[in-house]
Amino acid sequence: MIFLDSAATTPVRREVLEAMWPLLTGDFGNPSSHHELGESAKRALDAARTSVAASLGCRASDVVFTSGGTESDNLAIKGLALAEPRGRHIVTSAIEHEAVLESVDYLARIHDFEVTVLPVDAQGLINLDQARDALRPDTTLCTVMYANNEIGAVQPIAALAELCRAHGVPLHTDAVQAAGWLSLDVAGLGIDALSLSGHKLGAPKGIGVLMVKGRRSLEPVLHGGGQERGKRSGTENVAGAVGFAHALALAETDRAERAVRIAQLRDDFVADVLARVPAAIFTGPALAGAQAGADSHARADGDASARTPTPTRLPNNASFCFPGTSGESLLLELGRAGVICSAGSACAVGSDDVSHVLTAIGIDEAIAQTAVRFSLSGDTTAEQLATVAAEIETAYRAVRSLSQ
Repeated sequence: MIFLDSAATTPVRREVLEAMWPLLTGDFGNPSSHHELGESAKRALDAARTSVAASLGCRASDVVFTSGGTESDNLAIKGLALAEPRGRHIVTSAIEHEAVLESVDYLARIHDFEVTVLPVDAQGLINLDQARDALRPDTTLCTVMYANNEIGAVQPIAALAELCRAHGVPLHTDAVQAAGWLSLDVAGLGIDALSLSGHKLGAPKGIGVLMVKGRRSLEPVLHGGGQERGKRSGTENVAGAVGFAHALALAETDRAERAVRIAQLRDDFVADVLARVPAAIFTGPALAGAQAGADSHARADGDASARTPTPTRLPNNASFCFPGTSGESLLLELGRAGVICSAGSACAVGSDDVSHVLTAIGIDEAIAQTAVRFSLSGDTTAEQLATVAAEIETAYRAVRSLSQ
């Protein structure tokens, strides 16, 4: 099997399991209990929080453990918007994860918030001038993802943060896909809140983090015993928190080198696929000249011109449309050959809807239904990608012959 669906999930790393094991066995106490088992669990939880804070460059008190990226997004968006006294206007983008879009929709439906949705260009990138124009005196929150889960588009978050800061608007970013590939230095990014998910990093499913700056008020979404300093009630998943902290620290250790290496493998893979299947459409930010594109986005705001530009595409993402086929049929053919990939987001259960991300970048609905996403891991090899490219050509020809 060749696994190229890391954007959906990753296997739990052995080192993470070993770090978690004592909290699942001997030190199984509830961190709210006032006895030795409980105190031991609390010490482990505090150490995990401190470790995550060190990885993010924030205070330990800014770290809230959650059940995953979806809860982190919900808590950030609902919690910040409902706690802010400024007004009832939210700014977001057209290609956000469903956890963000549905949270924003909830605020619009139930709490009468007004929503401005920023469009994206053909590469999936927002325009900073449009973002500046969207911010108003009554804007209570701006939420724009760091990196897109389907097409890998990396937004100019640091420059956007400067715009938001100038207008007094808190900025939340869904950084679930960015973790392990892009810098999560919250001070450098200038953001107020950031969502992360453990199972994208080699930690188990069911654990996540919301980083929210302590100066920001946050209305809880879950009410109960007041855990996580009243921001997220419920007995903490201590073993999960320890696993998350360990996985994040490991992911940060060689992140820059890994990103460069995998990006080169990805570039070669894309070239191979397009040579074998000339009709294929590579979706999202282009590879050639991507750095220049990032630089131009950074300079859209005058004060941001000196900032080191960031890439406009995740280094491990390669997404295509294969006109004249069916994305699901291609997945079945590739699966038979032992290639595991995805048709897009893995988080919309049972949905047959066309990807809102692809339609937002101008892909026709019929073509969008032919989408296949390949997301590499740090363990992906050139040999594996060469095999996959050949299997894509074979699968494409097989599906095309059946549709003619």
